[in-house]
Amino acid sequence: MSASLRELRGAAAIAGVATFGCGEAKGFTDMELLARAAHAAVADAGLKMSDIDGICTASASATMWAMPVIEYLGIRPTYIDSTMLGGSSFVAHLLPAIHALQSGQCNAVLVCYGSAQRSATFGRKEVVASRRFLDPQPYEMPYEPMLPLSAYALVASRYLHEFGASRRHLAEVAVAARAWARLNPEAFMRDPLTIEQVLDARMVSDPLSVRDCCMVSDGAGAYVLVRADRARDLPKEPVYVLGNGTAVWNRQVSSMQNLTVTAATQSGKAAYDMAGLSAKDVDVVELYDAFTINTLLFLEDLGFCGKGEAAAFVENGGIAPGGRLPVNTNGGGLSCVHPGMYGVFTIVESVRQLRGECGERQVRDAKIALAHGNGGTLSSQATAILGTRETL
Repeated sequence: MSASLRELRGAAAIAGVATFGCGEAKGFTDMELLARAAHAAVADAGLKMSDIDGICTASASATMWAMPVIEYLGIRPTYIDSTMLGGSSFVAHLLPAIHALQSGQCNAVLVCYGSAQRSATFGRKEVVASRRFLDPQPYEMPYEPMLPLSAYALVASRYLHEFGASRRHLAEVAVAARAWARLNPEAFMRDPLTIEQVLDARMVSDPLSVRDCCMVSDGAGAYVLVRADRARDLPKEPVYVLGNGTAVWNRQVSSMQNLTVTAATQSGKAAYDMAGLSAKDVDVVELYDAFTINTLLFLEDLGFCGKGEAAAFVENGGIAPGGRLPVNTNGGGLSCVHPGMYGVFTIVESVRQLRGECGERQVRDAKIALAHGNGGTLSSQATAILGTRETL
């Protein structure tokens, strides 16, 4: 870890967060959803849109997405980042934005995302079909797998075989997420869910049933990042960025060297090193759970348990309310919201937990949160460590 990155520990803080339209938001476009969340996050920070001079945003359906967003919001930023790494993008945007703030290039960065993929006439099915031409994967697409589902099913099959885990362990992840969602008024799926219901659900790609897969929803999320000294003068209690790391090892799942080890091992180490912390210091964990297997892999790769030990770690409600580790306290992508890319919501929920704003699902005395984003088919990984004022 270079001294310069360690010096950036706590140099910037998240001053405002917001979500909008989580679940079904009929009649809204991607841009309209994004704008609602963006304006709400800016207001939550005690700022005006005219104060925003930096922006980070990305979209699965538009390569030049930052330009229409800037136009729609009516801002003239001096810092722009539209790096697209899939669902991890909005966690990966943190460190470059901190550099821009510290250099004086800008003073307030808005990170925002919105998608109407559930309600839109041009939805996920059409986007996936278009990717065959716009984003070809030469070692996989000729065989016409159900991407991304089949990729994660392949990983899940290997994990169950290699470590002697079962579909019941995957089901524990889905049931825990639903238990948290039932405490969250914003969550889209709040009906009771049992292990047996997950195991008996329609098989989609063996060994993953429909309940092992994230939902398809609408929704938008946003947060505002400022320098730490400015954050202290804003209305909400700041949440400081203690560490951040991003890693990409592959695009196609068939190019992974080991199907049960992800680049989260690298992104997590970078974030921990910058923060000067380890997994044992973390109070609340928000993981990108596009599929139940993700949670098992990331618990291991981010150091919460050893490789092959996550199955036992999640047993008997280990990551559910009242368990050994609070994971995906909003309900995650499995039960709360998943509008194509989920990463921004890991940051929003982390901030809300550290501010103590989560009502029934609030984790007691939470001071340090880990937010982790995943993109593609276990392709990109980004990890953030966030903390309250007393962790500086």
